[in-house]
Amino acid sequence: MVDLEQYLPILIFLFIAVGLSALFVFLPMGVSRLTGAHKPNAEKNSEYECGFPAFEDSRSQFDVKFYLVAISFLLFDLEASFLFPWAVSLQFTGWEGWIGMMIFLGILAVGLAYEWKMGALDWE
Repeated sequence: MVDLEQYLPILIFLFIAVGLSALFVFLPMGVSRLTGAHKPNAEKNSEYECGFPAFEDSRSQFDVKFYLVAISFLLFDLEASFLFPWAVSLQFTGWEGWIGMMIFLGILAVGLAYEWKMGALDWE
């Protein structure tokens, strides 16, 4: 027979965790309703993520510069994440690992110079 008293601390912990989670979610919403902070107007409902108003026609042209910069950031950020494991394992990889990473960083530098030259990083 299983002694269920062993699970009482876990059950208490779960009740406290669910209660605090609900408190952190619903308390700010309730306070904002009571204090009058929830008064939508045209300024609050304006676009804030992409920087341009929504368009009606799906075939209309818009500037993709924001997306190019975001994709470039993601690419270079992801590639920079390879530097930490390389630095940690450099004592095992030796000169071959160091030369390989210098080639990798050279390719990144050429890519960055190309983006810079083509004007992908210029914001107008």
